[in-house]
Amino acid sequence: MATQCYDPENSASRYTLLPDQPDSGHRKSLKIISGIFLSVFLLLSVAFFPILNNQSPDLQIDSRSPAPPSRGVSQGVSDKTFRDVAGASHVSYAWSNAMLSWQRTAYHFQPQKNWMNDPNGPLYHKGWYHLFYQYNPDSAIWGNITWGHAVSKDLIHWLYLPFAMVPDQWYDINGVWTGSATILPDGQIMMLYTGDTDDYVQVQNLAYPANLSDPLLLDWVKFKGNPVLVPPPGIGVKDFRDPTTAWTGPQNGQWLLTIGSKIGKTGVALVYETSNFTSFKLLDGVLHAVPGTGMWECVDFYPVSTKKTNGLDTSYNGPGVKHVLKASLDDNKQDHYAIGTYDLGKNKWTPDNPELDCGIGLRLDYGKYYASKTFYDPKKERRVLWGWIGETDSESADLQKGWASVQSIPRTVLYDKKTGTHLLQWPVEEIESLRVGDPTVKQVDLQSGSIELLRADSAAELDIEASFEVDKVALQGIIEADHVGFSCSTSGGAASRGILGPFGVIVIADQTLSELTPVYFYISKGADGHAETHFCADQTRSSEAPGVGKQVYGSSVPVLDGEKHSMRLLVDHSIVESFAQGGRTVITSRIYPTKAVNGAARLFVFNNATGASVTASVKIWSLESANIQSFPLQDL
Repeated sequence: MATQCYDPENSASRYTLLPDQPDSGHRKSLKIISGIFLSVFLLLSVAFFPILNNQSPDLQIDSRSPAPPSRGVSQGVSDKTFRDVAGASHVSYAWSNAMLSWQRTAYHFQPQKNWMNDPNGPLYHKGWYHLFYQYNPDSAIWGNITWGHAVSKDLIHWLYLPFAMVPDQWYDINGVWTGSATILPDGQIMMLYTGDTDDYVQVQNLAYPANLSDPLLLDWVKFKGNPVLVPPPGIGVKDFRDPTTAWTGPQNGQWLLTIGSKIGKTGVALVYETSNFTSFKLLDGVLHAVPGTGMWECVDFYPVSTKKTNGLDTSYNGPGVKHVLKASLDDNKQDHYAIGTYDLGKNKWTPDNPELDCGIGLRLDYGKYYASKTFYDPKKERRVLWGWIGETDSESADLQKGWASVQSIPRTVLYDKKTGTHLLQWPVEEIESLRVGDPTVKQVDLQSGSIELLRADSAAELDIEASFEVDKVALQGIIEADHVGFSCSTSGGAASRGILGPFGVIVIADQTLSELTPVYFYISKGADGHAETHFCADQTRSSEAPGVGKQVYGSSVPVLDGEKHSMRLLVDHSIVESFAQGGRTVITSRIYPTKAVNGAARLFVFNNATGASVTASVKIWSLESANIQSFPLQDL
């Protein structure tokens, strides 16, 4: 198949074609030789992406509406309203019902309708995985937060259950907020959660199953002595939330847990001890604190093995173990983590590398991802990570479609023994049960400035594995000093060319490439010969609609000697989860196309580097929809 190449001697609006194609001028005037239908896609190249205006002449745009109010800030939690970086999130677009219906995911967990945010108290009990989640039963915007509840046998197919807890007591009347489950040695389940009181004070409360023998845990009892914890002296009444799963302390019968807070602009993790989960003592000092990081929400703390490939129970400690401290930063809505050493006797956690401390170093996900929570799965001896994937469209669009937010595909979490600095996140193996038939396997030689169509039929529900080999002569010999300090977010996206990148995969593109979302690698190499690889997801042209997020997400990712540049993408309509180098760096994107919908989505592979050829090896599976529905009422 013919491939179009960029001519570096000409301007960004000019290009040349290979000899077997006629010169066809501007992209809008391209004509296809009769009988070669698919070649239209190959006459378009990421090498000359035009810059889109916020709206095209043929789009119907409603008048600008007032900016939506803040949701949750007055109650002491982060703003739950998406605000576009360009300030246009309250510009309304005339979405059709077909477009909005297409946005709903096929295999990610989401309620039947209305608003959802943080995952809460995930656990495994008597053959069922349980997920609780922040839910508004009344609307597709944040408020009236209740605990939704669903169960699954495999973390993929889910059954909705009745609400687990509703805001009906003075200590949680303004919201049953985030919490975590601790399973005691005798099987008892202690669910600690934050309640927002009638005076808007954040307190911690205890709930437990009414019938522990019930596999579905349908009924929950709130402890009559709630709240069990109130903000201690020196901590703001709106800065005390989200208790973690507890772990065993050094003394017999002792349990420890941490709660996020801040002191001034310093993010802190407070530690409490208890023997019964109804009375608590605040320990001296803090588990850890990082100046300048602000309020820590949804703190998570758990061990990872440096020797084995299985997950560890939260209380596990000893040789061959590191501890992960994760905090959701209220100030910038990012989930940060660091790996370090936990001294149980001194109740102190110390990062392995202070430059990669929690809140200033690595992130779990460099895209739209927040308020994550792990749990230990005893069935498969693994640690499983959930994360809230919010919307990046307008509040009015969410109200029109009737829902907002999804949960990420559950991910396993392991220590990266090769780097010693990163975690490895990977979709749970059960997602592979949705693969339909054998994969499409392709190997493509991509010259500089080339693009090739991989999938011409509907490409909205895919599992993609791709690896790339860069021309070794170019990789070893090229120095690109001008691109030292490269950053995905400020690079201008996949249209910005360098000698060694970008190259990768384009998902959810229409046939004219007027809408597209590239996920790619970019290699920068300085005068010292050191090469640094970046993994990016470019949403700048993901939609022609205004008022939706169009950032370029990403970060650097270690690529070790002997490793190919590899990625795995889970594409599910309006969400794309991208994993680089076995999960060292992860990016979640939300996209809202207007053209690449309802069977029109296409998949491409590309190389927009100016000085290196790339060989791409790709496997593509179509995925069927997960079965997510209400539990049969007659069985409850």
